[in-house]
Amino acid sequence: MFQTRDEVRQVYVSVWQKMQLAQLLEPMESLIADIIQLHPEYHPYLEQGESIQSREFNPESGNSNPFLHMGMHIALREQVSTDRPVGIKSIHHKLSNKLGQHPAEHAMIECLGQALWLAQRNNTMPDDNSYLLCLKRL
Repeated sequence: MFQTRDEVRQVYVSVWQKMQLAQLLEPMESLIADIIQLHPEYHPYLEQGESIQSREFNPESGNSNPFLHMGMHIALREQVSTDRPVGIKSIHHKLSNKLGQHPAEHAMIECLGQALWLAQRNNTMPDDNSYLLCLKRL
């Protein structure tokens, strides 16, 4: 969907600006807006507009990347909407009932991040079975 880090960030900033002006949103923009609303701690970054595009968020500096975090929410919600990997929709439903949707997604994002990190480290596709096993342990 996006090509560069700057393009991704620009989409978030654009959605934020549309939200402030109460403009109509496209379906994907609505999904992004939902995630933005869940994270008021990231609103100051979005208010910076285009200047946020060059900001580095290094874990070594203790800076979590708000765009990565929100992107993980979006990826998870896309997985749930298509039930891919098979079974994730049920897990999401059960955890959301138990913890609430946002806390459940944060727990699930930890498993998603681990699956992606392992895939990148091993230069392989993410292992759906290991990912689902991690989710089932939550």
